[in-house]
Amino acid sequence: MKDRSTREAFGEALINVGERQPSVVALDGDVATSVMTAEFGKRFPERYFQFGIAESGMIGAAAGLAMGGKIPFVASFGCFITGRFDAIRMSIGYNRSNVRVVGTHVGVQIGPDGHSQMGLEDISLMRAIPNIAVIQPGSGIETERAVEYLVDHVGPAYLRLTRGKVREVFDESYRFEFGKGVRLREGNDVGIIASGATVEQALIAADLLDGEGISAAVVNIHTIQPIDTELLVDLARTCGRIVTVEDHVPRGGLGGAVCEALAEAHPAPVLRIGVNGFGESGDPDELYERFGLSGARIAQTTAGFCSSAAEVALAARGAV
Repeated sequence: MKDRSTREAFGEALINVGERQPSVVALDGDVATSVMTAEFGKRFPERYFQFGIAESGMIGAAAGLAMGGKIPFVASFGCFITGRFDAIRMSIGYNRSNVRVVGTHVGVQIGPDGHSQMGLEDISLMRAIPNIAVIQPGSGIETERAVEYLVDHVGPAYLRLTRGKVREVFDESYRFEFGKGVRLREGNDVGIIASGATVEQALIAADLLDGEGISAAVVNIHTIQPIDTELLVDLARTCGRIVTVEDHVPRGGLGGAVCEALAEAHPAPVLRIGVNGFGESGDPDELYERFGLSGARIAQTTAGFCSSAAEVALAARGAV
């Protein structure tokens, strides 16, 4: 299967669902060629609405369309659209509007555009609204299946998408299950939990750790809210320690969601790897290395975490 950015897969999937479901409409904030809604607009001009750089108005219009029976996908860069948090909170969240908010160009993976264009706090914001589902696919096929699911989803949702290409880890038989994580690799020394673009890096890290004698399980959490607590508890029981990896600030993001779930259900040591501080402009691969999100850096950090945890356990038993 070909590697694609998840925004590219979204654009293709949006046309497919639009052909089958005439209630699907798309709203854009002057970034149609970037968020991949332009082709939908050409195919279905009567169901496509361009608002320019007026995201708050666009969000309000999407809420109104939803209340009129439409299924709106409202898209912009993650940092721009969640920057209108008050409009999302009131028009979509409070009113339980059946709107799909789509945020693209997230994380430091967007590269040279720099911090002003990077969605790094968007998951934290969306998770703060109690009735909004937060979905971050890890591949193109997973994105397609998520979009297909969202046509029938009841309630607000936030879909988080990448600018750059990601490795395809599924085939056409893949079935998206809302709220259920996906085990990509079994292991019993440490569980690595990733979402979005970092799924690929987590798999690379697991291969490197295997060469060091560390058995790492890898789990893809595509639905961050509601999160799969049952899977997290099982992973914590099997592996004893957890590492979360995300192209987002770890406070309130995937790492925060995992810690909250485990604190209430099955406490376990959790190391959160994410973007600490503000993003920078640069080559995506270099930025992943810089912020500790590359497969090699994840493996290095995880190996240190496993070593430290083992020393603590031995000390507790009086062995060191």
